[in-house]
Amino acid sequence: MVESADPVSPRIADCSLCPFRGKTLLMGRCMPGDTCVFVESGRQIDRFFRVNPAYAVHYLQDKFWERRAIAVRYAPQKALQVLINDEDEVVRRAVAYRLPAQQLLAWINDPDREVRMTVADRIDPEHLELLAGDQDYIVRLMVAKRLAPGRLFRFIKDEDEQVRKIVAERLPEVSLGLMANDPMADVRRIVAERLPAEDAVALLNDSDWVVRYTVALKVDPKYLAALVNDPEPDVREVAQRRLNSTHALDSDHD
Repeated sequence: MVESADPVSPRIADCSLCPFRGKTLLMGRCMPGDTCVFVESGRQIDRFFRVNPAYAVHYLQDKFWERRAIAVRYAPQKALQVLINDEDEVVRRAVAYRLPAQQLLAWINDPDREVRMTVADRIDPEHLELLAGDQDYIVRLMVAKRLAPGRLFRFIKDEDEQVRKIVAERLPEVSLGLMANDPMADVRRIVAERLPAEDAVALLNDSDWVVRYTVALKVDPKYLAALVNDPEPDVREVAQRRLNSTHALDSDHD
């Protein structure tokens, strides 16, 4: 294999060393510097397998990791089992993306987080909770997005705010009150938006003004007196406006 002297030129392999020179080259199904499996260029290798997918299976155990990873995309699914324990994480990710969901349990504890992310995204729902305690928050985030809402209680106190935000968006309404005291305002804002009016009263004195504003828009006006002197102008305005509307309605009924 030789490198072009010009750094911007494509890599060009020595076709005399290629076992396919008498087949694909003569048939116009490969081209030096553009569509080649013999050079260490991901783009050229991908183009080669795209045109000649039948050859992919022969490269699943190639010594070059990128050639193996690309071959995975084109090889028959049943041939990929040999790569379940491949030493390279990129190869394992490619295999995890292609294998049937029911075969992904082998990677529940894979050392590479992107492999586990792929598993969390594709594994059958009944096995999702096996990843619920993953050390990486992105994996837990993907689990929280897919897990049935009624199974999200274990994430209510998750250490990561992004995970808890997803939980606040998906948790059954009847259980939202369990997150009313979350330490992060962004989580409580979601809770305030979703809580029914009668339960949102619990957030009237929240430290975050957006939470108080959201609550002021929905609770029964009889609870709004405490917000008329709120330090935030927008909160005071909505509280006063709703109280005035209530008083006007009461006057109309007198």
